[in-house]
Amino acid sequence: MPAGAAYANGMIEHISLRCSDARASRRFYEKALAPLGYEMDREYDDAFGFVQGGRHDFWVTKGKVGTPTHVAFHAGDKSAVDAFYRAAMAAGGKDNGPPGMREEYGYAAFVLDPDGHNVEAVIWDEELDKKPRRSAARRRSRRRG
Repeated sequence: MPAGAAYANGMIEHISLRCSDARASRRFYEKALAPLGYEMDREYDDAFGFVQGGRHDFWVTKGKVGTPTHVAFHAGDKSAVDAFYRAAMAAGGKDNGPPGMREEYGYAAFVLDPDGHNVEAVIWDEELDKKPRRSAARRRSRRRG
């Protein structure tokens, strides 16, 4: 992080997800989270940290896997949710709900990781409502130009 830069305020600093094979999970998450802007850039033995927006808020570590966990990652738009789903499936994930609108929720996709953790990418209804939409007249005038 550049000198003088500050972390964004957030309630959760980071989450470590226990995985039976941290290296396999690292490879899965490197591919699955790339469309959401995450990169793996910290490694301590069998612990791997992923950074997005200057924060290392997601880690995968070797450990005993208990009850599978649900982890949701914020997406900037619907296309990022779609790209997450395609990347996660190509990386060996299992479908747990394809991209689509969820009533009173938002646009989301769900994939099970190699340990059965339910991984989600989502953009909330409120955010979709705020996305600027071009008017039909503006689209028509752009085509003429």
